[in-house]
Parts: sequence; structure tokens; C-alpha cells
Amino acid sequence: MTSNVKVSIKNLYKIFGPEPQAALVHAKQGVEKPDLLEQHGHVLGLKDINIDMRDGEITVIMGLSGSGKSTLIRHFNRLIEPTDGQILIDGVDVMTLSDEQLRQMRQTDMSMVFQKFALLPHQTVLENAGLPLRVRGVAIEEADTEAKKWLDRVGLSGFEEHYPHQLSGGMQQRVGIARALTSNSAIMLMDEAFSALDPLIRTDMQDLLLELQKDLHKTIIFISHDLDEALKLADHLVILKDGEVVQQGEPQNILLNPSDPYIEDFVSDINRARVLRVRSVMQPLNSAANTSGSIDYNDTLEDVIAHSDGDTSKTYLVLEGEKPVGTLCMKDLVRALVPRVPSEEGVRGQVDAA
Repeated sequence: MTSNVKVSIKNLYKIFGPEPQAALVHAKQGVEKPDLLEQHGHVLGLKDINIDMRDGEITVIMGLSGSGKSTLIRHFNRLIEPTDGQILIDGVDVMTLSDEQLRQMRQTDMSMVFQKFALLPHQTVLENAGLPLRVRGVAIEEADTEAKKWLDRVGLSGFEEHYPHQLSGGMQQRVGIARALTSNSAIMLMDEAFSALDPLIRTDMQDLLLELQKDLHKTIIFISHDLDEALKLADHLVILKDGEVVQQGEPQNILLNPSDPYIEDFVSDINRARVLRVRSVMQPLNSAANTSGSIDYNDTLEDVIAHSDGDTSKTYLVLEGEKPVGTLCMKDLVRALVPRVPSEEGVRGQVDAA
């Protein structure tokens, strides 16, 4: 992965209503979402959003229904126009693009995977997957060759001549992913791409995305309302509430260091042993420590518990590859499994219902 910022959102506001610029003044003065609606008749969709998304990473934006996450993702390719702020792609402000430049960006620089698949029912799997190249005017034979390559990568070789209605939901979404990959765009936008799928199929799709990302290193912006999914996929996690960023950062750090009671509620019911990794709870390398063997810094705490047979007296040497990078005492591991006391807002229950 790289530290280069691919997409940057700066001071972004979105206000819905007849006079958004007038309402913007009140929003910048600190008027909250309910008061802006009640007193000024406008809906505050997004408020002062600032996010840097690095090249080759998965940024997951999550929140409850109505938090602004789907509104935000539609700003990246200007399907929704902001009221104020900047959207920078490789340092270029998307707001300065002409109509022709914007169309070019949508066709070549960004692809999108939709929640409801958005496949054309009258076209075959192959035609759907090759659509981005056909729209650009690429020869049909060349588009088909590229589409077949990605259909094979997502496990749909042999289904090229089928139609969408002949496929399961999971298979249809694989076509959607193949279509996005066929476009060969550096940025993939995924708006709750797996939320319409059954749980087991959803898990398979998450695993497929991570497997593809190991090789492709796309800049992926993924919208979700599911914290387990977000923690599994995200390199960078952004949590929204009422159109504002409440906390953002590396998921493991958010889980261990929630910034306020709202975030504590989000993480309170998570299976921490399954999500937290050794690298997040290990101590600096201590050559004097008596160790009971070695573990990998990317192992989950669940892996370590199984490895130790639950013996809390053990200490392990942590390796990154073959290099010692720290130690992990089982007593520290046990402490990491206990979340902070959640607030009384009961947000976690709302997340599950969203």
C-alpha cells in the first residue's frame, strides 16, 4: 500500500432545500441538523466532511440509515452536486471539470457496484460485464476478451451466455464486480454492494473482494451499515452520524479507542477476539521475556487463544514474516477483549435494525 492520497474530500457540505446557500450560512455557524430543518426548512445532508483516501486502500464509510453515507458516495462522481467544499481526485478538483471531462472521468477513472446489481436484463452476462468498454467505443471482440478475463476471476467462467434472471443474487453481484473491473478504473465505488445478499453469500463476496484486492490494489470506497463488514474490509474506517464524521481511522484503533459514547455503542457487541489482531495489542519487543513460542502479527486474538489453549500465563514472540516485532502477553490479550462500558443510547441495536 502507499501513503499517496488518491481521493480527498475537503470541507464538504450538502444542504437540501430551495435556498441551500442561505442555509449554508446557518450550518457553518453551528446550527444542527434538526434545528436547520425546523427553523429554516432545509435538510443538512453533509456537514464539513474531511476525508483523505489513500491509493490502493479500502475506505469504508458507515453509519445508520440517514447518516449521509450514500449521499456522500454520490458526490465523488458528481451524481450529487455539493453545496460547498472540494472533491479532489489525484489533486484535481472534480468541481472544475467540464461536462465532457466529467463524462470521461466517470467512464475511465471510476466504476460503481450497486446494491441492487443494476444489470441490463436483455443483455447476456458477457455483454453486461463488457458494457464499460462498449460504451467507450472499444471493439466488441476486445471488450468481450477483457470481460471474459474478469468473469473468470470472479468465478463465472461458463456463464457468459446466460441472462441475469438465470443467475442467483450472489452470481449477479459477481457480474457487477466483473463489470467494474472490466472498466479498468483506478477507483471503485461500492454502495452497500453486498447488503441485498444472504449472510453466507455476503461473506463469500467479502472474501472475494479481499482476495481480488490483494492483487489489484484498487482505491475502493465502500458504503456499509454493517460494522462487522466494515471492520473486515476497511483499511480506513469513517463513521458518520447526522451527516458529520464522528470518528475515522484504522479500524483496529477505533475498536480499541472509541472517541465518544456514540462510537462505544457501535463497537460494544462486536466479537473482539475475531476482529482484533495481534499487531494492535502487542507490546514492544522485549528480548528478556520468556516466550512460549511465536505468533504472527496479523493473527486474530481468537487464533492466539486457540493456540494457547486458553493459558493466560503465556507470552508469545510476535513475528512479521520472520522478523521479531514485539511480544504479546496473554493477560494483555484478555484485557483487550473487554470493551468500554457503552452509553445508554443503544445505538448498536439501531445499527442491527438499519
